[in-house]
Amino acid sequence: MNFDLTPQLPATFDLTHIVLASIAVILFFALLLKPSKRILVDKNTDDTRSTGGADPENKKIDSTAVPTVKESSTVKESSPESALQFLALLQQEARLIDFVQEEIGAYSDEEVGAAARIVHEGSKKVINEYFTLSPIRTEDEESRITLAEGFNASEVRLTGNVVGAAPFTGTLIHRGWRAEAVNLPKLSAGHDTTIIAAAEVEL
Repeated sequence: MNFDLTPQLPATFDLTHIVLASIAVILFFALLLKPSKRILVDKNTDDTRSTGGADPENKKIDSTAVPTVKESSTVKESSPESALQFLALLQQEARLIDFVQEEIGAYSDEEVGAAARIVHEGSKKVINEYFTLSPIRTEDEESRITLAEGFNASEVRLTGNVVGAAPFTGTLIHRGWRAEAVNLPKLSAGHDTTIIAAAEVEL
């Protein structure tokens, strides 16, 4: 089924970012299971970022700097049913798959932007209805924060010139997201989750 890309609403979207954002929505469900946060860190407590003015000899990452997350002795196999169900909801409300599968090279940025509005509104509806999300960090992005010893390494990912041990002082690049609750609709017995969108035949 072709996606109607006829522009009806004004838009100033950049074509490249629209396509990347659409693909990111597909991966969103998997990322919910492993929220992460990016923080640019350095050992200094002043306002000098770790990416500038650092001693070249200290650029090597100290393996003892970041607390390690203990790996489970068994590997948990994930079920694709929830991911397929989420993808079906995005198709139903946002026509996401139609949009991503469409060859958009021949369309202008304005035409793609108009269609992207539908994808954005529908995707937001699905996420707000079936997921409860909260930021991992409450500080403003680009603000300076300090991570105390023993911070949760699964919630915070360190980047930059990571040397030594906590406490670390750095710049919060992204607050991260945590899924507080997931309330996907219950599936009836025998439901085929591989059917993301049934074919439509008009009589």
